[in-house]
Amino acid sequence: MKSLVRSTLGALCLAVLSVFSHSVIAQCIDNVVLVHGNAGSPSDWSNTYNELRSNGYQSNQIYRPNWGSKTCAACNNHSGIEEIPVRDAILSAINNSCSGKIDVIGHSMGVTLAAKVIIEEGETANVDAFVGIAGAYRGLWSCGAYPFNVATSTCGINGLSISSPFLDWLYGKKIGNRVYSIKSYADQIVCVTGTCLVYGKHSSQISGEAASFTYTYGHFGLQKYTAGKQVSLLD
Repeated sequence: MKSLVRSTLGALCLAVLSVFSHSVIAQCIDNVVLVHGNAGSPSDWSNTYNELRSNGYQSNQIYRPNWGSKTCAACNNHSGIEEIPVRDAILSAINNSCSGKIDVIGHSMGVTLAAKVIIEEGETANVDAFVGIAGAYRGLWSCGAYPFNVATSTCGINGLSISSPFLDWLYGKKIGNRVYSIKSYADQIVCVTGTCLVYGKHSSQISGEAASFTYTYGHFGLQKYTAGKQVSLLD
């Protein structure tokens, strides 16, 4: 009888441990870093943050770095103090990730800024999914074509003028295991000159991407109204 009881208790304990183990594994999901655009703020990600929370992410798994000047958008570029908050968030997210990997979602200039930090820090292998929303990976015609008509830091050598040294350096480099872009032909920033195309491709498309998704929203609507799609791409 005692042997039967011990056997039953042992089996019960193993079952409980198995359930607990599976529960822990199920809860281990990549931390997520959300990088806002030029002169934006972490609150711009409210819809995405809420979507992540409703999909089982804990608040401490979601990183929203606050970078750049809010009063001088033309002063911001991809080199210097703008990088620091983004770098700190990405490295912290990786170091605290139960999986050892992270997912990154960027909007506008946050796309190219996050990509630069990932490459410079040598963390490409630790980025599982990268989603770029309304970015200017191929540059902005409103910034001119480098070195002509480059009037601001945002459009300069470390900025978003067509074929700037920064963008030429960035293009073609791997930034994650899976890369996606979300774009629009009604984007008031990327398409302000009347065309969204740079050398035949939409500027928001990312080299090496697995897929690109097109919506009819404007530049900021793409960030705000595609939260469900953004989060679905992290799976």
